[in-house]
Amino acid sequence: MIKEDQKLVNGGEFIVRDVDPKEVFTPEDFSEEQLMMKSAVKEFVDREIWPHKDRFENKDYAFTEEVMQIVYRSSFIVSVPENYGGMGMGFISVMLVCDYISGATGSFSTAFGAHTGIGTLPIILYGTETQKLEYGPKLATGDWFGSYCLTEPGAGSDANSGKTKAVLSEDGTHYKISGQKMWISNAGFASVFIVFARIEDDKNITGFIVPNDPSNGITMGDEERKLGIHASSTRQVFFNETKVPKSAMLGKRGEGFKIGMNALNVGRIKLGVACLDAQRRVISCSVKYANERIQFNTPIAQFGAIKEKLARMATSCFAGESATYRAANDVELKIKSFEAEGLSHQQAELKGVEEFAIECSIIKVGASEDIQSCADDGIQIYGGMGFSAETPIESAWRDARIGRIYEGTNEINRMLSVGMLLKKAMKGKIDLMGAVMRATGEIKNQQSETSDTFQGDLSAEIIQVKNLKKAFLILTGSAFQKYGAELDKHQQVLLSLADILIETYFAESALLRTLKNIGEENDAESQKAMTKLYVFDATEIVLRKGKEIIGNIADAEGKNETIKRCSPVVSL
Repeated sequence: MIKEDQKLVNGGEFIVRDVDPKEVFTPEDFSEEQLMMKSAVKEFVDREIWPHKDRFENKDYAFTEEVMQIVYRSSFIVSVPENYGGMGMGFISVMLVCDYISGATGSFSTAFGAHTGIGTLPIILYGTETQKLEYGPKLATGDWFGSYCLTEPGAGSDANSGKTKAVLSEDGTHYKISGQKMWISNAGFASVFIVFARIEDDKNITGFIVPNDPSNGITMGDEERKLGIHASSTRQVFFNETKVPKSAMLGKRGEGFKIGMNALNVGRIKLGVACLDAQRRVISCSVKYANERIQFNTPIAQFGAIKEKLARMATSCFAGESATYRAANDVELKIKSFEAEGLSHQQAELKGVEEFAIECSIIKVGASEDIQSCADDGIQIYGGMGFSAETPIESAWRDARIGRIYEGTNEINRMLSVGMLLKKAMKGKIDLMGAVMRATGEIKNQQSETSDTFQGDLSAEIIQVKNLKKAFLILTGSAFQKYGAELDKHQQVLLSLADILIETYFAESALLRTLKNIGEENDAESQKAMTKLYVFDATEIVLRKGKEIIGNIADAEGKNETIKRCSPVVSL
């Protein structure tokens, strides 16, 4: 049931309306049960994973599988509904487990995420009742592990262009799948593959559930040699007329692309949350080292240059936490509302996550880039020791790099976030053009809120977040006026607009979390400081990206007018 004080919101609409701090969910709102779960997962990671980082770095694939089995015995797999053998917990709880189980090493994080997400969810969300009853309990208990076979040598970001074929047998009882898949996580120990192939000359690919049976035309390449995630099993998988019964088709014929994309929506927000505890651990190690490392008779933690790095590392993690759990709650509430309308849990989860696909892409990009920056600063704080494989920072930096490629590259996700917002506007689901006109009118009439409009320490930040939204709206309106329906072909503009959208969502999420905690009389002094820093940095990014957009859309005669129209919205 949805509580009376919980407000349903629509995906992407944060950019066109003001949000009451009381509406958002924050990590301070975790239930007692969720806090117990968080504590149990942290204890497990500190006992079973963190002390054995060297085994992961030394490519001990068997150990990764062994720890996966221990995870299942510890009942931390929560994404499968109870009627199919799982724990059936809510979306926030699923995210919470993914968060705190993923921070110690990217190798285990990848194995866990690939199985519980794209290796399992397509069956749970799109499978027939027979398929879910057959595979769900095996995947939920760890008897089987799942793997997702989408990427091909010539089909990466353009996933629907895959060449793998599924040919119907002469007697019409089964398909024969032939093709090559690459970068397949968990391939080395997977029991079942989700395989995407094209039937005849269909426009879209089709999904199939394919048990891993080497006697059925399935072979594998060697383990890939990778920059990071060393103990994550990553192989090529080859199918040579692999026989698959018609009953193994996942969803309907030609639905594979939709299945793949919706599975990736869940994967994107889960990848975002999986970056958070990695940040926390890098920050903790960096703080510890900075307090122990003495230079010029002083712990380097007392030097301003080090303090600044630590402050920005903590701030980006705080903002990422705020954005991720805000979105997770919005998804959970939407799922509950769809269930109340009579949809099954699987249908409700599909529609709930799809509704917030914009936020999923935003969080994936923001969090994956923040952990990379955080790890990079961690290495700098460690100095020469940070470059050594003897420290945990070196592997954290290498493991972080894959996050910007997983679940669709960050460039693809940037363009998707703005593209999906524009599509929602065109379908009348978000009044984007109305908001653009209002923002433009306020600037033309020189209507702007001042610090007198709001009271409190964060009054300037409240105004500035409003201005960030106005900046996005006015720049989007100007770009659309310039290019119309052809805007999607101007990638440089889309990428810059996406950066503004991302910074706005993260800045507003941090601000709303802090305002809510101040209102509930929590100790929020550090949150105030981090919010001020994040909003300041976000404004600098928006200023730079705004100038890039103006440079792209304004011709010589109109550039000064465009600058005049757009620039006031990002000045305090």
